[in-house]
Amino acid sequence: MIRNPILPGFNPDPSICRVGEDYYIATSTFEWYPGVQIHHSRDLVNWTLVRRPLDRKSQLDMRGNPDSCGVWAPCLSHADGLFWLVYTDVKRFDGNFKDAHNYIVTASSIEGEWSDPVYVNSSGFDPTLFHDDDGRKWFLNMQWNHRTASYGGSPKHPAFDGILMQEWDPVAKELVGPIRNIFPGSSLGLVEGPHLFKHNGWYYLTTAEGGTGYDHAVTMARSRTIDGPYQMHPQTHLITSKDHPDAELQRAGHGQYVETPDGEVYHTHLSGRPLAPKRRCTLGRETSIQKCVWKDDGWLYLANGTQVPEVFVPSPTDVEPEAPSAVVRHFDDGELPPEFQWLRTPEPARLFSLTARPGHLRLYGRESIGSWFEQSLVARRQESHCFRAETVLDFSPDTYQQVAGLTYYYNRYKFHAIGVTLHEKLGRVVTILSCPGDYPESRLSFPIGEGEAVTDGPVELAMEVSDNELRFYISENGRDEWRAIGPVLDAGVVSDEGGRGEHGSFTGAFTGMFAFDTSGRGQAADFDRFAYLPR
Repeated sequence: MIRNPILPGFNPDPSICRVGEDYYIATSTFEWYPGVQIHHSRDLVNWTLVRRPLDRKSQLDMRGNPDSCGVWAPCLSHADGLFWLVYTDVKRFDGNFKDAHNYIVTASSIEGEWSDPVYVNSSGFDPTLFHDDDGRKWFLNMQWNHRTASYGGSPKHPAFDGILMQEWDPVAKELVGPIRNIFPGSSLGLVEGPHLFKHNGWYYLTTAEGGTGYDHAVTMARSRTIDGPYQMHPQTHLITSKDHPDAELQRAGHGQYVETPDGEVYHTHLSGRPLAPKRRCTLGRETSIQKCVWKDDGWLYLANGTQVPEVFVPSPTDVEPEAPSAVVRHFDDGELPPEFQWLRTPEPARLFSLTARPGHLRLYGRESIGSWFEQSLVARRQESHCFRAETVLDFSPDTYQQVAGLTYYYNRYKFHAIGVTLHEKLGRVVTILSCPGDYPESRLSFPIGEGEAVTDGPVELAMEVSDNELRFYISENGRDEWRAIGPVLDAGVVSDEGGRGEHGSFTGAFTGMFAFDTSGRGQAADFDRFAYLPR
């Protein structure tokens, strides 16, 4: 049995690809580095992160990209002995423009080195590459129309101006032939996220519609010729929860079709699990998958007979889903554990080191928490609504401009952090910094004021998140005697819907370690353990 979501926590826009017995899913990473997550499975039930392919400056540099920009909606495919990955690097979010640049990279294996990117176009985002059975290749993306009332976190349908298609020449490495707008979308609007596949002589096109909030849907259409006209599915939408607010998996849309070696069929989609009472998704948009069937009318339907996705889905094997487990890292092997990422920069050596002090992750204080350029924050996804995170910090600040600690982070407008700093009267103190969704000013609040004095030496810091509530804890002198510090904070604001609202941001909550030094002297902070304990 499959248990959804199959990729819990921030893993949106799932593109699925099967090669032999192996399945791969590529998901969006936005401003988090390295770019694109690729998970692997052989049973569709349990998945392992195996690669983030955009891992060097020549492939991806997101310094200056606003929050929720960066890598949008990758598409992963396999043809001609190569894996092909197409993706968008979005450089602007606010206003009428998007500045979305599309690229292609290739590799002979998922785990191997990926090529430098080949630029394709900038006419819109959510690209896909379809390999037809006659050997030709077709590049599709949504077209963005800036001449509308659509802006920033308030998307409007006219800006989503249909699905463009043009032939890709893999030898010349460029688009060739006419540009065609092959699909305007349904009346739901906001058409994006196209994927093509072929079945029994028909070209089937799936798209995402309705925006990536609570009206989201997978829309399906088909045509006898690749350039249309495309006929709409009898139900218009293959997958959606938009008319079922009580469904456990909300915001269902944007996914891709896949067949098993035995001919069973499935379709991925992103989904959200909102917390009551405010319907806020701290886990962001996650990856789910649904069993489908072909019916006699030549159309694909969910196997459950509805359009509404389910948490438990029949699997092609008898493998059972693995339960979430604790992950404790001691930073002993000189490599960053695979679940961790940082923000934007392709030059991580300026942010952290795993060799400067053996057995520790050393962060070098750089720009302020929330910076769009060079921020020393190493964090992992929240994957359960309830968890505890712990770390041990060794840090000797000599000014209040130097702060290091533990954070619950979404973006510059939505985070809570506990840190060690220096107060000019109190000496070394522990402080709490919060930005509880203050858009657009990102003003801080300080729930314990000037802070509380702490003894010299390493300090243990912890946070507990239980649905909508967060509490920080501290332990001194290595006694493992924890005490709560500060008030209960609003964890639910660290979510897609927090602050700016439903379409204002697209990632998810992370927990991790941070350091900033706005004096510019790069004060180092050493962390010798990080524990993530789901509850």
